[in-house]
Amino acid sequence: MKIIIVHNHYKQHGGEDVVFDQERELLKRKGHDVQVYCRHNSEIDSYTGVQRLVLLRKAIWADDTYRDFGEVLRREKPDIVHIHNIWVMISPSIYWACHDAGVPVVQTFHNYRLMCPAGTFFREGKTCEECLDHGQWRSVLHGCYRDSRSITAAKALMLAVHRRKGTWTNAIDYFITLSQFSRNQYLRGGFSPEKLFVKPNFVYPDPGVCMDKGDYAVFVGRLSPEKRVSTVLDAWTRLSSPVQLLIIGGGPEAGQLEADAAARGLTDVHFKGHLPREQGLEFMRRARFLIFSSEWYENFPVTIAEAFACGVPVICSRMGAMQEIVEDGRTGLHFTPGNAEDLAAKVNWAWRHPDRLQQMGEEARQEYESKYTDEKNYPLLMNIYQHAISKRDSKSQGVELEVRAPDSSETPALVR
Repeated sequence: MKIIIVHNHYKQHGGEDVVFDQERELLKRKGHDVQVYCRHNSEIDSYTGVQRLVLLRKAIWADDTYRDFGEVLRREKPDIVHIHNIWVMISPSIYWACHDAGVPVVQTFHNYRLMCPAGTFFREGKTCEECLDHGQWRSVLHGCYRDSRSITAAKALMLAVHRRKGTWTNAIDYFITLSQFSRNQYLRGGFSPEKLFVKPNFVYPDPGVCMDKGDYAVFVGRLSPEKRVSTVLDAWTRLSSPVQLLIIGGGPEAGQLEADAAARGLTDVHFKGHLPREQGLEFMRRARFLIFSSEWYENFPVTIAEAFACGVPVICSRMGAMQEIVEDGRTGLHFTPGNAEDLAAKVNWAWRHPDRLQQMGEEARQEYESKYTDEKNYPLLMNIYQHAISKRDSKSQGVELEVRAPDSSETPALVR
């Protein structure tokens, strides 16, 4: 199969980029002809002020993307195009280039950007669903994207234009959501259930399990407001006995969090900064457990799947996809989001019950082996591709394809 994978990289390498890289390499290992079409938001750094104003218009419709990608499609003649991210350099014009060329399109939802211009349903330190309930123009009032009303307005206008144009319904064959929670949010947003597949992320290569566990817990992630590392620091002041905590990651709150930990006298908390993925995984493999304190509606945190692969249980916020992925009492523990006292209680319990924690780690590893390996993921991805290709072939022949929703005995990963 010839596949073109499309991705607009962010300035800071993150989870979406990891998933893009892993799916590309998976398809190559399986013998497919994989081409990539990528842009990078670092291109904006060289733009003048006038060019940046033009860029806001191009985010709605980029003539150069439509033209250039149309040429790519005519030259490569792919069987399918799989799109991950289009913001901001690519724009939705790429969907119509595929549509007009008769090439099926699959889009992965890594966030909630088609319903929330910020993409997170998170504002002013808490979850916010105003755009879901009242329309995306609410975001302009609050300046939800980068605290800028003008940039937020450009994103909201892009959503409004393409909703009216029918881009999401007519130019994209199927959507991939990463969890059942994410799928439910998109259903609330008016997306057709027949077009929404659930396919989780996966971890490759397998980092393996380390039997020689260290005497520490670990947090791995971006140090930004929605990740709520501040709650973790609050919890660490409440522990009944000392617990070493390694915080791995960088981000806008890094300096403030380090200063806060020092001011509180948290000598057991160690900031390691941003590390190469392999080095971060090595720390994770030896951890007693992972803390995942996020307070936004995570789609599918790769970090949790990585912890499972390492045989490390997860203590996570009881919200969104996190409580769906981590089974409380089996592969980890849930705590009330933002509640430092509850988190401290769960950490205290985990530290006092190493045997039970080891059992949870074994259960977490089994969860990885049954759901989150590349070999488990590959047939799910191929199933979605085949549906998209069959649907487009049927349209070209004037036949309406019936898409059957699976019954309850089928794997949740195929739910539409």
